[in-house]
Amino acid sequence: MTIATAQSALTGANQFLLDVRDRAAYLDGHAPGAIHLDLKQWEQIAKTPEGELDRSEVWWPAIGALGIDGRKPVVVYDDGRMTDAARTWFILQWHGVDAHVLDGGWPSLLRTPSVTPDTVEHPAVAARYAAPEGYRPAVGLVTKEILKRQLDGSVQILDARTQAEHRGEDLRSNARGGHLPGAKLVEHASFLAEDGTLKSRQQLNDLLTDAGIVQDAPVVTHCDGGGRAALAAWAAVNAGQQEVSAYYLSFSDWAKDESCSIVRPES
Repeated sequence: MTIATAQSALTGANQFLLDVRDRAAYLDGHAPGAIHLDLKQWEQIAKTPEGELDRSEVWWPAIGALGIDGRKPVVVYDDGRMTDAARTWFILQWHGVDAHVLDGGWPSLLRTPSVTPDTVEHPAVAARYAAPEGYRPAVGLVTKEILKRQLDGSVQILDARTQAEHRGEDLRSNARGGHLPGAKLVEHASFLAEDGTLKSRQQLNDLLTDAGIVQDAPVVTHCDGGGRAALAAWAAVNAGQQEVSAYYLSFSDWAKDESCSIVRPES
C-alpha cells in the first residue's frame, strides 16, 4: 500500500515521519517525532541536469541526510494539498524507500482525537542510504525522450493539470500551451474528496474510466512541474492501475522543446 491514515501515523512505532510543509508551519506544530524536509530545495535540485531523478549518486545521499536508512517505512505528510506529499513520495519510492502518503495531510492529523502537536524541532541524524537490491518502485519514471517514443498509443497519457492549461488558455510560464497528443484530462483536485483525503478505490476507478483510461494498459501521468503528476500517479496506483509511470518534469519540460508535439486549441 502507498497510503497511510492519520491514526496509523500516530500509533505506529516503527516508522519514520516526514513533514514537508514550510519550516514555519513545522516549528508551529508537527506530528510527534517528525523530521522536516525543505522540499523546495529538492524541487530545485530535480530541475537541474545534475539532479535528474535517476541519479542515485545525488538522491541516495539526499535521502540519507534526512536520517532515512531504509529500515523503517516512511510516512510523508504536507499541509493537506497532497501534491507536496505525493511529490516527495514519488521521489522516495523511485529510489527504493518504503514510502507512504498520509491521507489528508496535516489537517487529518489535527482531526485525530487526542493528538497533541509536537513543537520540539527534531534535527535529522544523517544515515547511509542505498536502495535495496531488486526493488521495484510502485510508479515508474518517464523522461521526455521516452515519452516521445510512446506517442504511438502504447501508453495512456493522463494530464493532471487544469482544463484551462489543457486547452492552452493558461500557459503558466511556458512559451507554448495546449496538451500532449492523445492526453486525457483528469484534474488533480478531482482525485480528492471534500475532506481532502483520497477518494475511494471505486470512485477513483469511475473517474479514470469516465476520462477514457482503461486498467489493462500503461498510464503515464504529467502536469506542469511534477507535484500534480505525482498525486495523479499515487491515485492511479490506489485505483488498481497495474502499470503507472510519471513524467516528472512534465509539460514545462515538454513545451520548451519545439520537436515535441503539442495539440493547440485551434487544432
